[in-house]
Amino acid sequence: MAGQSDPHPSVFSPPEVEFLAEDETVEIIPKFSLGSLHMICGDFGPFRPNIASEVPLWLAVALKERGKCDIRAPDWMSVDKLMQILEAERESPREFQPLPFHYIEISKLLFKHAHDNIQDIYMVRSLIEDIRDVRFHKVETGLQTISGRTHAVKLKNLSAMEVNIVRPFMIRTLQAFYKHDSPHIIQQPEKSGSRRPQAPDRGPRRDLRPR
Repeated sequence: MAGQSDPHPSVFSPPEVEFLAEDETVEIIPKFSLGSLHMICGDFGPFRPNIASEVPLWLAVALKERGKCDIRAPDWMSVDKLMQILEAERESPREFQPLPFHYIEISKLLFKHAHDNIQDIYMVRSLIEDIRDVRFHKVETGLQTISGRTHAVKLKNLSAMEVNIVRPFMIRTLQAFYKHDSPHIIQQPEKSGSRRPQAPDRGPRRDLRPR
């Protein structure tokens, strides 16, 4: 597991992020009849041929590989919608357009397992790559504005993969600034048990003479 050997346990590997994305739901067009499926993550079905049904992405991929369904691409994966998003991303250098939290992983899995169900797949793939590049450039530009006076950073509408890449770098950057600008914050207080108590100063001592 990443938490056992990774020095930054908050960072997930790309396969781990993709695994989390497989719980997102998509629409399928079944080619079979079956009653409802009762799973830990919820109930899905019943399934009837040519009647759309929502299922987790991992189940949709498994059925697609067996020729049991077609996967309907999400509305945001149309060429028109992606072109609008790309244009808005370019026109707003400090804002991120709302997209599904796992848009990178969802599109990757659909390109791999349901490419025949995606219209204009080459255009769609190119637009998503352009959107991702523009958003990553925004992230890099935003990180360059971090200074010693930065106490928090707000990046709205980031995706899972973008957050996963940015988080460790941002944490190390802010820690470096705090260490440089406020060294007293990281100083360890001296333990009281390591110091020997000192007797109060009562002035110079006098020799006792016998009477």
